[in-house]
Parts: sequence; structure tokens; C-alpha cells
Amino acid sequence: MQTCLLFGLLIGCRESVSPIVVVKINPYLPSEFPPIDYPADNHFTSERWELGKKLFYDSVLSVDSSLSCASCHKSELSFSDDVAFSKGVKNRDGTRNAPSLANIAYHPYFTREGGVPTLEQQVLVPIQEHNEFDFNIVLAAERIALDSTYIAMSKSAYNRLPDYYVITRAIANFERELISNTSAFDQYHYEENLESLNQDETAGFELFYSKRTNCFECHGGSNFTNYSFENNGLYKEYPDIGRKRLTNLDSDESLFKVSSLRNVGITKPYMHDGSMATLKEVIEHYNKGGESHPNKSDFIKPLNLTKNEKMQLEAFLNSLTDYDFISNPKFKK
Repeated sequence: MQTCLLFGLLIGCRESVSPIVVVKINPYLPSEFPPIDYPADNHFTSERWELGKKLFYDSVLSVDSSLSCASCHKSELSFSDDVAFSKGVKNRDGTRNAPSLANIAYHPYFTREGGVPTLEQQVLVPIQEHNEFDFNIVLAAERIALDSTYIAMSKSAYNRLPDYYVITRAIANFERELISNTSAFDQYHYEENLESLNQDETAGFELFYSKRTNCFECHGGSNFTNYSFENNGLYKEYPDIGRKRLTNLDSDESLFKVSSLRNVGITKPYMHDGSMATLKEVIEHYNKGGESHPNKSDFIKPLNLTKNEKMQLEAFLNSLTDYDFISNPKFKK
């Protein structure tokens, strides 16, 4: 449903309006959620989902059996973590902030530089990374194949014994079902429940989708990201070269995949390196226009927001928290 009833949602209009006004369709607002696109060899079944969930929460995939996927992707935090860099095996520091897995099914590519084309392939990344699980998936499969429960579940789900194929497909099958779409914003926008956002959240909504802030340019769509690669002026000089690590192009230096803002109120710390602890810090960063960098996005400019407007924008961002999703028992261990 694209038609919205908004509190005076007119681009450029800054006056406070009390009554609800029916306005024309705002072209910047997200449309309905698209259907999930499953690979031909990994369509959803309850058996595959259950197997994937079991593997997601099992530390058997790390070299010393100390960590699971859920160690760094906690369900109560929208499947993200609450530290800048999650610890890997042997207490090794990670190199980037763990992103939320909410609505990961809609991402067209994976990792901060976008070098992994499928969710199935992405499952391999933490297993083999030295600073994460530091293991070999073939050896992990051999370990799993000693478990009679895994043997039975694997045969039921994929008609084969546990192996690398089963591990990657099953975990991807589970993760594709991590759909978050019942936040206060969703109730307001998709279900037209105008009582779900208060006055400050509605004012923040208007700011977010205005040409004054241009937040929607990168954080648009139903998943609040356009999946592009951007430099947001976090630093003048970045320790992490970002997408250039993949392409070796100077134009990609310190560009990172735009993160989804769904559940952003509970996925702190923020940025690719977890360097900002609060939404207030993030909003202030963008309000000031960021640091100078040759690859900085043209949309990152001083916003000159008032103290009240910054508070309203933060209120709207917090309305993206999906409490049903983060408390859903079916996603818990």
C-alpha cells in the first residue's frame, strides 16, 4: 500500500500541522515487501529450516567448538552484536562490526565490500576466517557426520549425508526466514495505523523522507537500504580500505555497503567499525556533514538540524524496532 496518510508530509514544508492531512503519494516512501527469492536448489521446507536453526546455534562449526553463528548474531539484538568487534576463536578480535541479519534474504550480495554473491556462499566466510571460526568446512562436516541426529535431519532435509552442501544450504534457509516487518513504522506505513507513531516520531518520519536530509537516498526501500557502496565521511583517513579490498580501484577506497536501518535502535554500536555508541552520535555526525574524503557521498552535507529536529529524527529511527521479531520464540535457541 503506497498511499499514506501523513502529518503534512510535503517536501520542504516545515510548519507544524496538528490535524492529519491526506496527501499525494510520496515517491520516496517504500513499497510493499517483495517475495523472498529462493535458489532453485534450496527452496524452503520446515526440515531445512529446522536443520539450519540447529546449525546456527551449534558451536560445532568453529575449530575449537567455542563459537556459533549466534555468538555474534544475537536474536534479541536483531541478530547483531553489542560490541564494536565480536571476538573470534581464541579471543581474537574481529575486523568489522557484525551486521544485523534481519531481512538478509533481500540483500543482493554480502559482506561490507559486496564480494559474496549468495547467502549460501556467505555462510562459508565466518567458518574459514582466521579471526572468526578459523575452521575448514570439510572438517566441520566430518565432525557433524558423527552425530546421528544430524545424519537423520540431513537426509530428511536434503536427502544426503551432512557435508559442505548441507551446512551452507541449511543455514542460508534458516536465515532467509529472519523477516522483520512489524515495527511501529510498518504498522503506520503499511497497515495505515496512524496511532502507531507519536507526534515526534511522525515529525522525524517527515524529516527522514525529505530532500532536506536525503536520508532516504541511501536508506530507502522497504529494508531501509539501497545496498549501494558509499563513503559517509566517517574519517579523513580510513584504516579499512573497504570495497577497494575487492576491486583494487581508488574510486572504491573506503566505500562500504549501506546498512539496513531496520531495528537500528538496538543494533549499536554503529558504523562498519562500531565506532559510534549511540544514535545521537550518528545523527550529529551527519548533521555536521562528516569529514572530508575524496570518495565521500554527495548526499553527506551539513543539515543544520535543530536540537528538537535531531530528537525527532532519533525518535523515528527508534520506531523501526520490531519487538515482535526480536522476541519471537521460534528464532530462539
